Amino acid sequence: MISKDVFSFLKKLQKNNNRDWFHDHKASFKEIELDVKQFYSQLSEQLNQFDSIDTFKVFRIYRDVRFSKNKLPYKTHFGGSFHRTKPELRGGYYLHLAPENESFIATGFWDPSKEDLLRIRKEFEMDSEDIRALMDTPAFKAVWGTVQGDELKSAPRGFDKQDPNIDLIRKKQFIFVRKYSDKAVLSKDFEHQIVESFKVIRPYFDYMSSVLTTNLNGESTL
Repeated sequence: MISKDVFSFLKKLQKNNNRDWFHDHKASFKEIELDVKQFYSQLSEQLNQFDSIDTFKVFRIYRDVRFSKNKLPYKTHFGGSFHRTKPELRGGYYLHLAPENESFIATGFWDPSKEDLLRIRKEFEMDSEDIRALMDTPAFKAVWGTVQGDELKSAPRGFDKQDPNIDLIRKKQFIFVRKYSDKAVLSKDFEHQIVESFKVIRPYFDYMSSVLTTNLNGESTL
C-alpha cells in the first residue's frame, strides 16, 4: 500500500520547497522514497505477469531548473515509468503520485520518434478502422476514455488536411490517462486497480506494436 505519509510529506514540501527545509527533513524523505520505490518494484512484477517489462525507473525528486522559469528545486510528486521490451513491444506505462487528488496513471506513446510518428500517421492515412473499433469498445472507454496528447492545428507536411482521418493524423502523442483521488491511492486495492487498468490497454499496444514493426505492406521490419 501507499502510506499516507507519502502525501503528508509532499504537502509539506509544497509549502517548504527550498533546500534548507529539504536538508533538515532528508531522513524522512529517504524512508518515504524507499517505500515508494518498493511499490513501483512490486507493480513492475505484477505487470510482468501479463506483459514483458525490461526496465522501470522512479524519477528523482530533484528538478532540472537550468532551462525553466520555475526555479523551485524539488518536485512535489513521485513519478515512475515502466518500459516494455523492445524492439518487438512498443509503448510504456507511467504512475504519478501527487496529493490533493492529482495522482494518475498514463500509458501509450508520449514521445514517439520522428520515424515512428510518420509510420503511425501513414497507417492511419491508409486505414483507421481497426484502431477506431478498438478504442471505441465500451470496456476500453470505461477505463481509458479517449486518446489524448498534443496535436498540430492542421495537417502534417505531406498529408491532406481534408483526410477523413486527420483527427488522428495530426496528433503528435497517443496517450491515455486515468486519474485517482487520494482516497483511492491509499486504498488496499490500489495496486490491483492499476494492474487491471493496464491490462485493458494491451489490445491497443498489440495493434501499435504490429504497426511499428512492419512496413505499409505488412512485412516485418525487425
